Amino acid sequence: MATEAAKNSILNKKTALGIEFGSTRIKAVLVDENHIPIASGDHEWENRLEDGIWTYSLEDIWSGLQDSYSNLVKDVKEKYDVELTEVGAIGFSAMMHGYMAFNEAGDLLVPFRTWRNSMTGQAAKELIELFQYNIPERWSIAHLYQAILNEEPHVKEITFFTTLAGYIHWKMTGEKVLGIGDASGMFPIDMATKDYDAKMIAQFDALIEEKHFPWKLEEILPKALPAGAPAGVLTEEGAALLDVSGKLKAGIPICPPEGDAGTGMVATNSVARRTGNVSAGTSIFGMTVLEKPLENFYPEIDMVTTPSGDLVAMVHANNCTSDLNAWVNIFKEFSESFGMKVDMNDLYGTLYRKALEGDPDCGGLLSYGFFSGEFIMGMEEGRPLFVRKPDSKFNLANFMRTHLYTSMGALKVGMDILTKKEHVEIDKLLGHGGLFKTKGVGQRFMAAAMNTPISVMETAGEGGPWGMALLASYMINKEADETLDHYLAEKVFHGDEGTSMDPDPADVEGFEVFIERFKNGISMEKAAVKDLLS
Repeated sequence: MATEAAKNSILNKKTALGIEFGSTRIKAVLVDENHIPIASGDHEWENRLEDGIWTYSLEDIWSGLQDSYSNLVKDVKEKYDVELTEVGAIGFSAMMHGYMAFNEAGDLLVPFRTWRNSMTGQAAKELIELFQYNIPERWSIAHLYQAILNEEPHVKEITFFTTLAGYIHWKMTGEKVLGIGDASGMFPIDMATKDYDAKMIAQFDALIEEKHFPWKLEEILPKALPAGAPAGVLTEEGAALLDVSGKLKAGIPICPPEGDAGTGMVATNSVARRTGNVSAGTSIFGMTVLEKPLENFYPEIDMVTTPSGDLVAMVHANNCTSDLNAWVNIFKEFSESFGMKVDMNDLYGTLYRKALEGDPDCGGLLSYGFFSGEFIMGMEEGRPLFVRKPDSKFNLANFMRTHLYTSMGALKVGMDILTKKEHVEIDKLLGHGGLFKTKGVGQRFMAAAMNTPISVMETAGEGGPWGMALLASYMINKEADETLDHYLAEKVFHGDEGTSMDPDPADVEGFEVFIERFKNGISMEKAAVKDLLS
């Protein structure tokens, strides 16, 4: 019966498709009218460090999108014996921040600069001083201003700059728009107008006036749109780009494109005030929807918005599971050297669960999983590092626990500012992303790190692309004046709070010991960056 119902949803175009560009995977998720995932497709990819810039090529972007969609179509065909040619609505999301600048002909002027780059320190510092507002190094405006400071010749040719999600949406629809959540990672948003802060735009234009560029900032930013707003339809050109088979029909409505932070909030039903979520994958970030603005501004905390435009405190760390994954692959190699074929899900599960046997403070071990710079910790570059004292308790359980703890380390440093300095109250915190896939491990350690109950839903593994599909569904199915938080609470989650885990007092105490070791040892990481050059 479930298969037949899903098939009818597809045939009657009562579906919504969400496609998200994550750091290591491009995933497409198709949901039915009950918001249940009924098909998916994905494509693995990886960013490259080229000429000192973390980037993905345009070829990688488009071939990855096409492969992800093609795999979704195959999944639909295999499960329901239906050729997918139409859906009810589509939404595209991607990693927030970054810099994609285009000229009048629509050509990309410089390689895509992702969120992972931390070479905009001077720009961020000067803009913070100008605006009296935190401008992180990842933000698009920091990248633009750094290019100006560097006197990069491409700047005078810019007619449009945007994020990866905004770029994909533009090519699908011809519309230069962006969901307000993703837009809030490009330039500060005014909570009163739910648009870019006009005063700060004027300040920026005055700052660069002597450069005599042929553009004003407002002219080259994408238009910011709230969740639910119409954002264009799939054009013939867009359909041909997405579906290389040529079977996908044009005219499908497409919702405002969003960043992965926004889709994470939606996927965990964390868009209402006093709620929060933690997304843990290649990078890690915690989002807390605020009741009121913070008393002070902090370099460690981004002020962004929900997809509806409500104020959010975001703690973003560049590094989470990359080093952890690298160590798991070492164990895979070890197993294969003995002729043992190991299932990766089993391997991850076994090693993660082993960490539960470790000492609450990791037995004196310490690691830094910094593949790239980590602003919260004052790092412009990263060097994965593991260190211990001769008398540390060095065993497999503590080793794995250390790498799981350190994947949350920078996040905890930032979140402690919210909870301990600003006394922000959070009613619930939900976890999603790859770190939570092994049941009861990432959830337990995150509860210890945050010292608050952590809930994980069955949909935690679906994450962003499912959240994007929900935003597409909201656009076409919402009732007049229905808010996003009402739609999610009443029509998607129906009171489902997920499986909650309270922090274990011993784990909390142990994590506090570990985080002091983590903060005190940062000089070793800085020395590794300085001395380990090649």
